[in-house]
Amino acid sequence: MNKKLVSMFLVSLLVVAVAGCSTPGEQTPDEQVFINIASGGTAGTYFPLAGGMADIWNKNIEGVNATAQSTGASVANINLLRDDEADVIMVQNDIAYYSATGTEMFDGDAYEDLRGLCILYPETIQIVTLEGKGIETVADLEGKRVAVGAAGSGTEANARQILEAVGLTYDDITVQYLSFAEAASNLKDGNVDAAFLTAGHPTAAVQDIGAQNDVKLVTVEDDMADALIAKYPFYTKLTIPGGTYTGIDEDIKTVAVQAMLAVSADLDEELAYNMLKTMYDNQERMKVAHTTAGAKIKPETGLDGMGIELHPGADKYFNE
Repeated sequence: MNKKLVSMFLVSLLVVAVAGCSTPGEQTPDEQVFINIASGGTAGTYFPLAGGMADIWNKNIEGVNATAQSTGASVANINLLRDDEADVIMVQNDIAYYSATGTEMFDGDAYEDLRGLCILYPETIQIVTLEGKGIETVADLEGKRVAVGAAGSGTEANARQILEAVGLTYDDITVQYLSFAEAASNLKDGNVDAAFLTAGHPTAAVQDIGAQNDVKLVTVEDDMADALIAKYPFYTKLTIPGGTYTGIDEDIKTVAVQAMLAVSADLDEELAYNMLKTMYDNQERMKVAHTTAGAKIKPETGLDGMGIELHPGADKYFNE
């Protein structure tokens, strides 16, 4: 066989191979569809849940080849989706809202094709302090040293918005830009008076503080929560049950943002519908992936705090 015939043969093989695959935006029968799920760090909650979803979709949607990818979580995942390097992302609903509206860390750079697939489970806003600090309400944070999360993070935006709800700004507190671990350490050492943490409860950082200190959680009252939700639709009300943390026996009212799934507007409608349907039809598999968070993934709460436009496939599923 001469070189010209060999070249023509190889080109024909390539065409056949490409014809047997498609992207999630253009699914057709008998084609293999690759779905990359952008999650978070391997030690976090997002990654095992994404693995559970991939397993469900691979076993229950014909032609789908789904994989979970470890990433830098919410903000990184938005950028991966936008750059066509991910097909489904796990993201906090407030970060999704900022991206869709071009605000906060996405100021002036709105992602207009971002669509919501479903809400998964709550990420609780926890305002942590210690007994003896004189902090009973959010307003009592005035004049205090407060850890508000890493600069530019979702937690930091939550802190700013909650302070705003009681008429406070960063000018009224001594701001400390600290991560979860740093905030916990500084609370125990007496270097800060309170800290904002955004994470599913119970949170290991709060349990660590309470192991050797009389930890307290500050209540976000209903009227304050209502004002927050009216301005920022991604918040929801939440109660942390008494006994969740050592020494806190009473229920604590607060607010939460939500972990959610988001996709691009061009994702195939039938595929999006089937992804939701099979995930919710296999809830036990999600519990295996992560006992606590997986148990909270239910269709009844699938739209709670959905602050961005729904994908048509999701709209079809929830309307049923």
